[in-house]
Amino acid sequence: MSLFNRRSFLQTCKALTAGSVLSTLTQPVWSRNLHRALETASNKTPEQLASDEDFWSYIQQSYTVSPNIINLNNGGVAPSPRTVQEAMKRYFDFSNEAPSHFMWRILDQGREPLRRNLARIAGCLPEELAIQRNASEALETIIFGLPLKAGDEVVLAKQDYPNMMNAWKQRELRDGIKLIWVNLQLPSEDTDYLVKSYTQAFTPKTKVVHLTHTINWNGQILPVRKIADAAHQKGIEVVVDGAHSFAHFEFTVPGLGADYFGTSLHKWLSACIGSGFLYVKKEKIKNLFPLFAAPDAHVDDIRKFENLGTRPFFIEQAIGKAIEFYEMIGARRKEQRLLYLKNYWMEKVKDIPGIQLGTSMKPGFGCGIGLVNCPKPGRKPDDLDVYLFNNYKIHATNVDHEGILGVRLTPNVYTSITQLDTLVEAIHEYAKKE
Repeated sequence: MSLFNRRSFLQTCKALTAGSVLSTLTQPVWSRNLHRALETASNKTPEQLASDEDFWSYIQQSYTVSPNIINLNNGGVAPSPRTVQEAMKRYFDFSNEAPSHFMWRILDQGREPLRRNLARIAGCLPEELAIQRNASEALETIIFGLPLKAGDEVVLAKQDYPNMMNAWKQRELRDGIKLIWVNLQLPSEDTDYLVKSYTQAFTPKTKVVHLTHTINWNGQILPVRKIADAAHQKGIEVVVDGAHSFAHFEFTVPGLGADYFGTSLHKWLSACIGSGFLYVKKEKIKNLFPLFAAPDAHVDDIRKFENLGTRPFFIEQAIGKAIEFYEMIGARRKEQRLLYLKNYWMEKVKDIPGIQLGTSMKPGFGCGIGLVNCPKPGRKPDDLDVYLFNNYKIHATNVDHEGILGVRLTPNVYTSITQLDTLVEAIHEYAKKE
């Protein structure tokens, strides 16, 4: 991959510093260190680099996270690296000099370059991507915009994200569509089982299948492309919730076979809080109604989904720096690091008596998100969650949803092995408690 050669890494790193016009002597120490780390890492494969703590320690310096908390809930909202924070603050200050002028006439002009850059890392056409505030906004645009009628069936899972399930339930209540619920037994490493769970629910009345690419509760990755191919053979449209997959591991949106896709960018891309995008396959744009009314609801221009009105341009434009940071690391490098971190702590706790793991350690079925539980009598998942924070200042989140029980742990590229060793110690100690 071109990003992995020395020259492109150096060029990308320069773009991340205080400005390419500055010499390396004026760069902050963390930036100079990162510059050197990228240079020396260029001869290693992503798999080799995944366990190179020296390299990732320089990535960690790019963040401003608190040293007093071990944040293992990056799946909820991830912090942004320094360059993204600085860009957002700079654009915010710029906007406040004369808001209507600098926001609408200056910053808004950056939307089309941003659209092109997002489309590049998504692997789609710029004319298929609309900038949104989060995955919920993007996916509800799809859910409420699809031209469905009473009796039409939608297949979805009880393990999908609540906002999406509630949106579909509202359409059921309002329009009389029929929801067909799949109840997944997770975790699973059986592709045939996962595919058949959906395809056996298809009927001649099925119009849409809703797929969560990475299930937020436990990090289960679904074989979306196989399900999508089966759906398309029956004329069924495919909606993909990519909130926890985009910029987490390597794929392209069209490669999933998605007709529609929505994601948040403040999770795994580490963009500012309140950013996301909507993908609509080019030929599908015309017949999808926008959530916020457009002058022409049936125009085939992806921009009809961006009629939000006044919005935080400073947040939107800072996405560009998050893309630079992501491409500097490289999609494959990031995927391998996140998989390594998840499997590192799981390997060390999987044989502890009383401990249950709720996520696959196998590539393709899980990546950076992991679920752990200690189901002793009288204990609930939130007991472990509270114990981790009160005794070790480990911030996580507890899960109790449709048979998925435990504490969800989501490290990120700035997470250190030392921190995960603390997690392992904490789980050991909790498991010994009576």
